[in-house]
Parts: sequence; structure tokens; C-alpha cells
Amino acid sequence: MEKVIAKIAALGVPGLVFTVVLSSTAALTGLTGAALITASLAALGPGGIIGGIAFLGVAGLITDAITEYGADKVLSGVVKELYLKGESKESIKEKVKKYPISKKLKLKLYNTVDNFKV
Repeated sequence: MEKVIAKIAALGVPGLVFTVVLSSTAALTGLTGAALITASLAALGPGGIIGGIAFLGVAGLITDAITEYGADKVLSGVVKELYLKGESKESIKEKVKKYPISKKLKLKLYNTVDNFKV
């Protein structure tokens, strides 16, 4: 058991996400083995198995960025990129409103948006 846990820990957050999805898929479908892995990967992202693998890769990249720079810096960068790509301040604020983050962080992002130069 310790070897399995060590291998999952080495995969980081994507490993944890995949473990949870495996468990949920097994409980819902009763599948085991390769069928369980296939169904779980397909459930993770659009585009079936390839989408699931891509999702896990992106989750790893996002987790690394948040770990290195902090959630506020990463989210501020995302908000800034949305603005640079032509989204309005109002539409960005609507997106931030829906983010599952603290009220304090939302207020910080709203302030970031308000300070964008037109």
C-alpha cells in the first residue's frame, strides 16, 4: 500500500484527481481494470480519453503555477490576459463572480480589473 501511495503522491494533484475519478466511476458503473481506467479518463475531459489525459496534464501545470506563484498572482494573470484579448471589464467581473474563490480574492481581482487602462 505504501508503494502505491508513494507513486500517487509523485503524480501530485493530477494523481489525486484521477484517483477520485477512478473511485467514483467504479462506484457508479461497477467497472474494473482497463475498462475502469478508460471510462475514468473519458469522463475527465471533452474528447474522450485524449481529453482526459490532456485535462490531467493541464491540471498539473496549473497546480505547479499556483504552488510557485500563489493563486492570487495566477488569477490576476488570467484576468489580465482576458482583458488583453478584448473582453470587457464587465464580462471579466462576471466571470470572477462565478469563480469558487474567497470573497477577499474576488475583491482583489475586481480591483485589478478596475485598474486596467483603457
